[in-house]
Amino acid sequence: MEKEGKYIYCIIGTKQERNFGPLGIGGRGDEVLTIGYDDLSMVVSSYPMTKFIVSRENMLAHMRVIEKVMNEFDSVLPVRFGTVASNADEIRNLLDRRLREFRSLLRNMDHKVELGVKGLWKNMKVIFEEIVEENREIKKAKEKIQNEVGKKNIPSKTEVGKMVEEALKKKKEREAEKIVDALRRTAFEYKLNKIIGDEMFMNAAFLVDKGREKEFDNIIEDLSERYRDRVKFVYVGPVPVYSFVNIVIYPEEWEK
Repeated sequence: MEKEGKYIYCIIGTKQERNFGPLGIGGRGDEVLTIGYDDLSMVVSSYPMTKFIVSRENMLAHMRVIEKVMNEFDSVLPVRFGTVASNADEIRNLLDRRLREFRSLLRNMDHKVELGVKGLWKNMKVIFEEIVEENREIKKAKEKIQNEVGKKNIPSKTEVGKMVEEALKKKKEREAEKIVDALRRTAFEYKLNKIIGDEMFMNAAFLVDKGREKEFDNIIEDLSERYRDRVKFVYVGPVPVYSFVNIVIYPEEWEK
C-alpha cells in the first residue's frame, strides 16, 4: 500500500482547525484540512508519496483550493505547486522554523489581491504600418526592396524583418508603459510577465488593496473606452497573489 503524504496548497493565519471540503488534488475527493502551529496553519489534503504528477487537472485543482480559501481569509500565501510533506509533524516543524518569515508575509499581503491585465492590439496591419512610418530606416529599406529589385546592396527581407521585430519590441514597451502608469497608482506593486505573440504588448499583475478594487475597475473601464478601436484588454481577478508570493519548500527542509 502506498504511503500517504500531505499535499500543501497555502498558508493562512488561524489557530482553528478548518475543513474546506472534498476538493483535494488527485481526483479522489480528499478533504482539504488545516494543520496548525501557533497562530499559522497550512492548508493540505492527503496525497500518495509517489512521484508527483504534473498535469493541467492537478494545477487547476491546486488553484481551486487556494481560491476557495481566499473567499474566507483576507490573507493567503500560496505554496509552490507540487509540494508534498510526509506527515503532519513535518509541516508543524517547518512552520516552527519559518514562523517569523510567514507571519511577516501574511502581514504584508493582508487584505490584498492580485489583478491581472493583458493588452492586445486589435489590428496588427495598422501597428505594422505605424512601425514603418515611425522608423525611417525601415521605411527606406522597404522602398529599396520594392523599387530596386536585382541591384546590389539591397537589404534582404530577413534584415528588414529583424529591424521590424526590434521596432515592434520597443513599441510594445512604450505602449505597455502608458497603460501601467495609469494603473500603478492604485497598486502597492506590479510585475510585468511574459508576453506571447505579436498582438500582446502587455501582461501585468498588480497587487491591490481590496478596498481599491473598484477604483482599479474604473481605470480599466476608462482605458477600454479610450483605446476601444486599438486595444482589447483581458482583465482577470481578483485572484490569489501568485505573482508576488510563491512559498518554496526545498526537499532538504523536510529532513531537518
